[in-house]
This record gives sequence, C-alpha cells and structure tokens, in this order.
Amino acid sequence: MIRTVVLALVCACVISACGDDRLFGTELEKKTAPDFTLTDGVTGTSLTLSSLRKNTIALAFLYTRCPDVCPLTAGQFRAAQRALGADASKVEFVAVSVDPEGDTPAAVREFSDLHDLRDRWHYLIGPRAQLEAVWAMYGIGSFASSGARAVEHNDAIYLIDGRGRERAILHSSDPTNWLLDDLRTLIRERSD
Repeated sequence: MIRTVVLALVCACVISACGDDRLFGTELEKKTAPDFTLTDGVTGTSLTLSSLRKNTIALAFLYTRCPDVCPLTAGQFRAAQRALGADASKVEFVAVSVDPEGDTPAAVREFSDLHDLRDRWHYLIGPRAQLEAVWAMYGIGSFASSGARAVEHNDAIYLIDGRGRERAILHSSDPTNWLLDDLRTLIRERSD
C-alpha cells in the first residue's frame, strides 16, 4: 500500500514538472499583444511592434526626464541584457514614450546613452494622438503633473512571447531577478 502511494506521488510530481514554467510577473491570458507603429527615436525609422514578433519583447512606458521609475526600468533592462549573455539576441527591449512633448529624438538618444542601452533597444516616440492610442491599448495612464515637468504614469513592463502573445506584467518595484527569470522562461519556451 505504501509503495503504491509513494509511486503515485512520484508520478504526480513528474507530471506537474512537465507543464509550462510559471512566470513571476502577473500572468496574462496569452492574447495577441495589440499592434502599433511608431518612430524609433534612436534610429529615426518607423517600427511596428509585430515586426519584432520572432523574439521575446519587454515593453515599457517611459519618459526621458523621469526622475524615479524610468531610470529603474532602464537599469533593469540593461542588467537583463548583460545577464542574458548570448540569449540577449533573442529579446527586444522596447520603450514607448509617455511624454510626446519632451521625448525628442535628441532626448531619447541621450537617455539611451546614459543608460547604456543600444543593442535590441527601441525607444518609440510619436505625436500625442498616436501615443494615446497605444497607451489605451495597454491600459497606460499618462498625465502631466500641474506646474511641474513630471509625468505621472503606470510603470508596467509587458512581457510578450515570441508568438506575439502578452504573457506577464512586471513593475519596477518587483524583485530585480523577476524580469531576468521571466525572460529566460519565455526564451526557453520559444526553443521548445
């Protein structure tokens, strides 16, 4: 009898280990990520999110003059790129501006240089109406603070898998290893 119970427990453990890896971020329903086209402020070229679909995508909403959350997110992106090593080529890091007036191409290039973000890094800008449509698709609020140069906004980091599906949301306040671990999980899924 004990032998049967132990065997059943071992089988259950093996079967549960064969399922999808759990993500640390808040898991989403695996819906196709809303597509959009904006201008890459670093290169000046037009970029459509779905054109990056073969890779895992980390998508954040930032602004270049941000004093707090945005530099933390940029630092997490840079740290993840470095820690991923050769696998960094399988991830695209994308920021969408929440400050259309302040995020000029020059400001975007300066921000990118300051945070040492270059390879597979896209900082997308555009006119307010175009950006507002993207913010709405991703549930991002962006509001200029009265009398200040600050912009209030959510700090969501969407993780999108290689099939273009929203998989998880992370935040700059989450433990720093969560972004890296979730990216590794999504890269591994892509190669399965």
